[in-house]
Amino acid sequence: MNILVINGSPKGKYSITLQTVLYLEKCFPEHKFQVLHAGQRIRVLQEDFSEAVKELEAADLILFSYPVYTFIAPSQLHRFVELVKASGVDLAGKFATQITTSKHFYDVTAHRYIQDNCQDMGMKFIKGFSADMDDLLTARGQQEAKRFFRYVQWCMKKDSYEPLPKPSRPAAHVKVHVPKKAAASSDRAIADKEKKTVRGKQVVIVTDCRPQDAQLRKMIDRFQRVLPLQSRVVNIREYPFSGGCLGCFNCAVSGKCIYKDGFDEFLRNDIQGGAAIIYAFTIQDHSMGAVFKQYDDRQFCNGHRTVTMGMPMGYLVSGDYSREFNLQMIIEGRAEVGGNFLAGVATDETDPDAAIDRLAKTLVYALRYRYVQPKNFYGVGGMKIFRDLIYLMQGMMKADHKFYKQHGQYDFPQKKKGTLMKMYLVGALLSSPKIKSKMGNKMNDGMLAPYKKVLK
Repeated sequence: MNILVINGSPKGKYSITLQTVLYLEKCFPEHKFQVLHAGQRIRVLQEDFSEAVKELEAADLILFSYPVYTFIAPSQLHRFVELVKASGVDLAGKFATQITTSKHFYDVTAHRYIQDNCQDMGMKFIKGFSADMDDLLTARGQQEAKRFFRYVQWCMKKDSYEPLPKPSRPAAHVKVHVPKKAAASSDRAIADKEKKTVRGKQVVIVTDCRPQDAQLRKMIDRFQRVLPLQSRVVNIREYPFSGGCLGCFNCAVSGKCIYKDGFDEFLRNDIQGGAAIIYAFTIQDHSMGAVFKQYDDRQFCNGHRTVTMGMPMGYLVSGDYSREFNLQMIIEGRAEVGGNFLAGVATDETDPDAAIDRLAKTLVYALRYRYVQPKNFYGVGGMKIFRDLIYLMQGMMKADHKFYKQHGQYDFPQKKKGTLMKMYLVGALLSSPKIKSKMGNKMNDGMLAPYKKVLK
């Protein structure tokens, strides 16, 4: 069997994820593994994609291998997916799967992104393998990797794969009405001279809007018109990025990116220095697109340190957002992990004018009252993963460790010794049927006692 490994890591042969693939190559010598270093060679592939097309066409199995970067795959792999689709290569009927390494921080959304795009191209997708970065160093991890590949072989032999989603009728997008200054009622545009700042700061609208994205441009225009606050647009497509994140961990120690393109200062001063952030994009390949992903990945030095905690954010999205459940999870997860209030996601699917106006009003409320909701599972679970990781790696990730200590992120359960002792006592009481029967509702009354004090 010819297996084409799409190595999405910018580190090329030094990729941790690739080591699992190389291990499988040793364990299953009857198969031919060919590695395409897509992440490392993405600029070359942009110039000439013809060799990649030949390798894709010759493969029996396409195996995506990559580390999880900020909720999805690295920006370089995003760009590769765009190039595959743009090339027109026919991959329908080919088998595909994936292997990732991470600390399991939103690996589910990364896997879904690859699956959705493979299924777009009619590929027979087999559920992938998500490993911890250190799993291959253990006997258990090695066994799990081999079991996964045996499962892939079985699926291909039995022609068993994830069912392709049923084709759905594309949503009808509604044109956005941009109110004129003379308009009346709820459509009244706020004159620029009437607009104020929030504690001297403007609302920042971050977008990758292209000239052909006319609908998105109208959505941004309307939002700026109806928002009673000063705002400015930052188009990241115009920023001179030197490249995507290399996963070099230079920023983990110094807080500075290894690139010298000034992105650190640009991010802190032009974007994070605002009163709130609104992201505006057109859905591309089930995500925000490769340009936005590059912007996200380059924030690695700030991804662990939630420097925008308390800042509200919102989204202007053009496309079939209601069908993109994975993208919805990513957007909510980004806000939850960062400690931001998600003021809303305005789309152009149905009544975009009302959705944009509602987003503007909600954002104003959040800024006026500094409203932030308690975190849900997306936020609590995500931060606990990084809390444990940073604590363990504090010797290397010094800047992260310092930030986590200052902001009380190290809320380890074992520090609550009082609660721990109480639970031992309650457990001892409940383990005795006689005592339990005598207690009756006293246990419930005891649990409610602190709350009754609050109500009084």
